[in-house]
Amino acid sequence: MSRRIGALLGALAMAAAGGLLGAPPALSAGSVTATCAKTSDWGTGFDGRCTVTNGTGTALNGWKVELDLPSGTAIGSTYDAVKAVSGDHYTFTNASYNGTVAAGASVAFGFGGTGPGWVTGCKVDGGACDGSGGGTADTQAPTAPSGLKSTGSTSTSVALSWTASTDNVAVTGYDVYQGATKAASVTGTSATVTGLTAKTAYTFTVKARDAAGNTSAASSAVSVTTPDGGTTQPGGKKVVGYFVDWGVYQRNYHVKNIDTSGSAAKLTHINYAFGNVQNGQCTVGDSYADYDRAYSAAESVDGTADTWDAGALRGSFNQLRELKKKYPNLKVIWSFGGWTWSGGFTQAAANPAAFADSCYKLVEDPRWADVFDGIDIDWEYPNACGLSCDSSGAAAFKNLMSALRSRFGSSDLVTAAISADGSSGGKLDAADYAGAAQYVDWYNPMTYDYFGAWAAQGPTAPHSPLTSYSGIPTPGFYSDAAIQNLKGKGVPASKLLLGIGFYGRGWTGVTQAAPGGTATGAAPGTYEAGIEDYKVLKSKCPATGTVAGTAYAKCGSEWWSYDTPATIGGKMSYANAQGLGGAFFWELTGDTSNGELISAIKSGLG
Repeated sequence: MSRRIGALLGALAMAAAGGLLGAPPALSAGSVTATCAKTSDWGTGFDGRCTVTNGTGTALNGWKVELDLPSGTAIGSTYDAVKAVSGDHYTFTNASYNGTVAAGASVAFGFGGTGPGWVTGCKVDGGACDGSGGGTADTQAPTAPSGLKSTGSTSTSVALSWTASTDNVAVTGYDVYQGATKAASVTGTSATVTGLTAKTAYTFTVKARDAAGNTSAASSAVSVTTPDGGTTQPGGKKVVGYFVDWGVYQRNYHVKNIDTSGSAAKLTHINYAFGNVQNGQCTVGDSYADYDRAYSAAESVDGTADTWDAGALRGSFNQLRELKKKYPNLKVIWSFGGWTWSGGFTQAAANPAAFADSCYKLVEDPRWADVFDGIDIDWEYPNACGLSCDSSGAAAFKNLMSALRSRFGSSDLVTAAISADGSSGGKLDAADYAGAAQYVDWYNPMTYDYFGAWAAQGPTAPHSPLTSYSGIPTPGFYSDAAIQNLKGKGVPASKLLLGIGFYGRGWTGVTQAAPGGTATGAAPGTYEAGIEDYKVLKSKCPATGTVAGTAYAKCGSEWWSYDTPATIGGKMSYANAQGLGGAFFWELTGDTSNGELISAIKSGLG
C-alpha cells in the first residue's frame, strides 16, 4: 500500500497500429486545424495525442480543442493542456506555457483514457478540426474576478481568495494588486501577499488575464488592516506522522510503540491510515485492527488490558485514546483513501455533500468521537490517474473539500495528502488545489516516490529528491518543484508540509555507484520488492553518497536511496527557509526503535 506516483510521462510516439480520428487534414489557408490519434490501445484503455496546427499567417495566442466520447469511455490524466468535462463532452485549453503558436507551427497535448471508444465531434477554437472554422485571433478579455475577500492575515501577510473569471478561450492567470502595484501573480484563485507592515491598512484588487495577453477589469477592492504581533504560526511547526492500521499484523507495530520510541512526545498530529471510500461514502478500513483487537496489559499504552464488556472500545482506537490522555496536546486525524482505496473518490465526488455527511457520522461516531480531531483525504489522484483513473473534472477536489469543511465546521481539522508532481501540465495542474486550499488546514504534498523499481531497468534515481540534479529522469519530479508550483498557484506556504519517507527504494543488478545506472529489477525487501524500511537499510546498506538533498547507497549489486538524519536536517532547513508549516512522514514503522528520523525532523524544524 505504498504511495507510488508512478510514471506520468509515458511515451507519446505514434504507435504503428494507432487509431486516427481521421487522416491529417489538408491545411486550409488561414485556418487552425487539429488532428487526434491513439498512440496506444490495449482494449480497455488507450493513450492519445492531439496536435493543433496554426495555418494562419499570424501567431495564435491561446487555443481550445473540444471532443466528444461515447458512453463507457472517459479521458483521465492529461498532459500539456487543461481539461474540463461536462458529461461526455471534453474541452482542452492550452497550458500557461504553450498557448502561443507561431504561424505554420504546431503544438500537441496528450491524455490517457479508459474504455473501448474513441473521440468524435472534434472542434478547434469553435470550428471543425478539419479547418472549416475557428482559428481567429483572441482579442476578448476575461471577465473581472468577483468575490474578492481576505481569508486570513498576519502582521506581515494577507491571504486572499476570489471567484474565478471566465474567458472565451481560457483564463491563464491572475495578477494581485496592492494599490496600484502588482504584488503577486498566480494561476489559481487564491494568493498570499507578503512583506507587509504590522497594524497597517492595505487595499487589494485582482485582474484576470488570458494567453493572448488580454487583461480583465479590476475586481472590487477589499481593504485589510494587518494585526500587531509576530509571524510565527500558532502552535509552531507541525510534525505529522502516519500510523498504518495494518502495521499491527506482520510488522508488530502498535500505538504503544509510538510512546516507547519517544515519537509521541515529538509529534503534533497522527494520521490514522486508512479508512476506505466505498459507494460514495467513508467506511471503516479494518474493523479488527481499528476497534476490536483486545490488547493485553503489557501491550497497552496505560498498562490496562482491554475488556469484552458490551460497548467497550478496543483496538488501535482505544490505544490512541490512551495515548492522547498521556499527551494532551497530541491530535489524531482519520485518513481516508490512499493508493489502494482512492478509486472510491470518483463516486464520492458525484455527491460531495452526501460523502461529507457519511464521513462526519463515521469520524464522530459516539464510540470514538473523542479519539479523532478531524479528517484527512488521501485521493490519489483527482482528475488524473493513480492505481485507477479519475475524470471527475478539475473542480471535483475543490467541491469535495468544500463539502467536508461545511460538514465538519471550523473546530475540526480538514487536511489532504496531495500529489507532488511538479512537472508542467502534471497532476498538480489537473485539479484546483489552489481553490480548495481555503477549505483545508494544510496539505501534505507527497514529496517521495518520484522514482523507483517500477522502472525495472532504471535509471537508478533518488525516490525523494529535494532539488533537481543533472540527469534527473523526469523534469519536475522533485520536492522544490512541487512546493514552488503550489505556492505559485497561491497556496499559502504555511499550509504546506514537506513530506519525508521513512523507507528507501532500490534496484538490483546495478554496477554503477552513482545515480543513473541500469538495473535488472527491484531489490529484495522485507515485505515488498523494491522497498525497505530505514531501520533495516541503515545497517544493511549504509549511505555512500548524497544527491539532490537525499542519500543513496550501493551494496553489492543493490542500489538504494533513502533519507538519513543528516539529509532530513537539510530538508527541514529548506522547510524553514520556505516558510512551510512543518513536515509529515510516511510512516512510523520505518523508523528505529528510538525514533532517529522523527528526532531529526523535530530538531530540524526547531
